[in-house]
Amino acid sequence: MSEGPRKPKYSATRRLLLKSKLLKKAASMLVAEIEAKKHEKERVVSESFPPLKLSGLSVQELQDLCKELHRKIDVVDEARYDMEVKVAKNQKEIETLNLKINELKGVKRPNLKRVKKSADDMLGAYTDTSKLMKADFKANLKTVKKDEEKREEVTDWRKNVEAMSGMEGRKKLFNAGQ
Repeated sequence: MSEGPRKPKYSATRRLLLKSKLLKKAASMLVAEIEAKKHEKERVVSESFPPLKLSGLSVQELQDLCKELHRKIDVVDEARYDMEVKVAKNQKEIETLNLKINELKGVKRPNLKRVKKSADDMLGAYTDTSKLMKADFKANLKTVKKDEEKREEVTDWRKNVEAMSGMEGRKKLFNAGQ
């Protein structure tokens, strides 16, 4: 049906122009949405809390108004606290459910890397003789030469003490230190 590479419907410049127009439109819609939310918030606040009329009130009426406002604040704080507790409880439940989901999925296994094999290894894999042969792992290891450390001969310690006693022993120790 289709032969060769597929040509795009729009050129690159046309796509770039459309993309820029979409981004401008989205930005203007976002600004309008933010403004609408701001006006809605102001409307709800003005309906819920009408402005206070404090002029012409006596001291007793002002105290009563303050007490009433404190009661309303306490009710709102209790509701806010209850909501915070519910949110914290739900978040904890979500975390435990996510842990359960991860446990059910199991640990993700990493992708295995390909191992390069020589031609002999590949031919050996297809023959039955490879099953009979044992793998010689030590054949390919490097050999390391170890320098043998000079070890002092273990002699009877009593003879050593007798040889070191007196001035001759101290002289030997002094000469050995230099």
